[in-house]
Amino acid sequence: MTLNVGQRVRLATDLRLAGTVTPAGEPPEEKGAFAASLALAAGVEGTVERVDEHQRQQGHEVREYLRLKSLLDDFGHQMPPASRAQLEEQVADLEEHWVAYRRRMHHVTVRVRLDNGFVLDEAPQEAFTTT
Repeated sequence: MTLNVGQRVRLATDLRLAGTVTPAGEPPEEKGAFAASLALAAGVEGTVERVDEHQRQQGHEVREYLRLKSLLDDFGHQMPPASRAQLEEQVADLEEHWVAYRRRMHHVTVRVRLDNGFVLDEAPQEAFTTT
């Protein structure tokens, strides 16, 4: 499910936001002396203001998997059996990296203005359901 700007959404799970707070008027680079916590209950509704799609970078193992898999697919049938078996083993060893990359390859975050006035920015789209 991909969310769109202007779409009405509902928070799918309870959230607890915690961190330090800097009083108004203090320089932002100084650490606040206060700790804060805010809880938002599942079911709070709001409107999507922005959708950001992020592509994850390929690591060395993923690039190597793609290179070897392409080699195997294109030329494996022409290779001597021992070479083909060795290449298949190398591809199998790297496959877990490929699967992990595919699972997190496309990451979407959203900015949602909740009806209670709060704004959640860079929240994963999975935290919301459509209304």
